[in-house]
Amino acid sequence: MQPLYKILVIAVFIGILAALGSALYQLSRKGGDSKKMVRALAIRVGLSIALFLLLMILWKLGIITPHGLPTQSSP
Repeated sequence: MQPLYKILVIAVFIGILAALGSALYQLSRKGGDSKKMVRALAIRVGLSIALFLLLMILWKLGIITPHGLPTQSSP
């Protein structure tokens, strides 16, 4: 079974995409409800901030570790 944090990160990311899709749908509808679009965008921003904070907490706890790009050795 995959660690819980991976599932949580993927779920939040899918939520961000769903909120963005909902806002796009409301924008493209003729006579769309701007309140629903603004609410969907606010949810997207909130989920994005929550994802960022979750990743920072996981990093500080040592659960995830950043890695750099591999460097090429000079001849």
